Amino acid sequence: MSLPDLPHPFAERLHALVTDAGSVADLRRYFGMDRPPGAAAFTGARFEASGGGGDRPAVADTVTAEDLVAVQTLSVTVPAAAALDLLEGHAGTQLSTLLRAIPRDMDMADATDSDLAPGSPAHRAWHLLRDQPGIGWVTAGKLLARKRPRLLPVYDRVVRCAVGRPRSFWHALHSTLRADDCALQRELLILR
Repeated sequence: MSLPDLPHPFAERLHALVTDAGSVADLRRYFGMDRPPGAAAFTGARFEASGGGGDRPAVADTVTAEDLVAVQTLSVTVPAAAALDLLEGHAGTQLSTLLRAIPRDMDMADATDSDLAPGSPAHRAWHLLRDQPGIGWVTAGKLLARKRPRLLPVYDRVVRCAVGRPRSFWHALHSTLRADDCALQRELLILR
């Protein structure tokens, strides 16, 4: 399905992408499932799993050098000064405190509105990251997606082009995943 043919509202566009007949083939190609082990077609296919994953218990609440490399697989780079502050400085300490308050074993469909609301630890963590020099909204979102992949998925320019610009991506996705007794969530689990 080409992007210009997609319906306009967020939920309809997302549903069209997930249920498109070519989605399985696209995912297999992206994750290199028809290639030898470890030979993914796209570097982003390693984003979640690289180094054992950013949400594994030993490192779930702190930014690691592996996390900084992982976001590079999605075509962003954390500037050196911001990276050092996240690894060794005050920003890293603040972010660790916030990450401890964000569930790491929760799917977005199971979250409450308050888990994603302004003022929530997730929202404050996103703002903390976004406000670091040279990071911005895309990289902030990718870093959080690395630390909490089940709850806070990647939203970048590519995703925005595909599904549009809802007022709040997290809330729009949360509502869409919970609609119709979590029908889209079930579709996604089938694709996975």
